[in-house]
Amino acid sequence: MKRNSTKKLALAGVLCAVAVAGSTLSFPVFASKCAPVQHMVNVLCAVFLGPWYGLGAAFAASLLRNLLGLGSLLAFPGSMCGALLCGLVWRKSKNLWLTLAAEVFGTGVLGGLLAYPVAVAFMGADAGAVAFTAYVAPFFISTAVGSALAGALVLTLEKSGALGSVKSSLEC
Repeated sequence: MKRNSTKKLALAGVLCAVAVAGSTLSFPVFASKCAPVQHMVNVLCAVFLGPWYGLGAAFAASLLRNLLGLGSLLAFPGSMCGALLCGLVWRKSKNLWLTLAAEVFGTGVLGGLLAYPVAVAFMGADAGAVAFTAYVAPFFISTAVGSALAGALVLTLEKSGALGSVKSSLEC
């Protein structure tokens, strides 16, 4: 049991590092920095590790991105909502397409809506004035790109047999 947890924690750390390093590949859309690699990592965490490790990795990546100046406070609601929702959907359904849709809905819609109170509380009234309408669209774009990348990667891993191999090594 302890060995299994250590492997999962190590993989979560590696995926967190990928998300942080991948945030250098961000692009601006309206008032948000879109980092699609974070959303790819959310889906990979869901498939390999489950919702709670995914939520932890999303929180750690958001924290590191903010500390390193690679993201904004809006990284927290966006990435964490998507990670948790797609992890829960994967756990329940084991359906990749539903998991990708859950990531897009969790980050794009729920995370975008939760960006409003974060922007009002911590980023000032000007950010709050546009947050409700200006964050759902960029979050949706970012998560759609990242989810498409994740879907292609998971399907490739599945076709090569690597997906089953990694998952079985985590279940030892």
